[in-house]
Amino acid sequence: MILADKDIKKALSSGLIKIKPKPNYREQLGSCSIDLRLGKKFRIFNHSKFPYIDPRKKALADEVTEEVVASEKYPFILQPGDFALATTVEWFSLPNNILARLEGRSSLGRLGIVVHSTASIFEPGWRGVVVMELGNSGRMPVALYPGMRVCALTFEQLTQAVEIPYYLKKSAKYVDQKDPVESKISLDK
Repeated sequence: MILADKDIKKALSSGLIKIKPKPNYREQLGSCSIDLRLGKKFRIFNHSKFPYIDPRKKALADEVTEEVVASEKYPFILQPGDFALATTVEWFSLPNNILARLEGRSSLGRLGIVVHSTASIFEPGWRGVVVMELGNSGRMPVALYPGMRVCALTFEQLTQAVEIPYYLKKSAKYVDQKDPVESKISLDK
């Protein structure tokens, strides 16, 4: 069952779902979603320095990317065909019986901006900021400003609480993430 606007407000006011800073309902609450705003930190790939990415080499993953900080005066320009990791302003946490799904905003999608390649589900027990996998599938560069509404979360009630929430999983690589960290696939066995 997907939570409606009234249910989202109720879950937030009771502390069942936590979002910090508190959303402005008038601007961010949709009929069945809550918009999140773009943070100022981005992680870009230094594709001109390396011939490829080897997911098994952690040191290379650190070297292949670098952090870029945008501002109102200097927005992040996402070039056509480019890919970058970016965070939301909002941190959130989920209880053990609700999952969240990341969705793009239609207004940005109409400019060619995609907010996730594959990672759209936040498991029950999630806590941290959203790290988006931004892509520009359009033909023109797009300026992205910190603080703009960039994505939305929908929430789904599970039939019961999960046995092992995300933050307790041994395989959970991104618990309490605050920055657009690079892939941790090298930790997989």
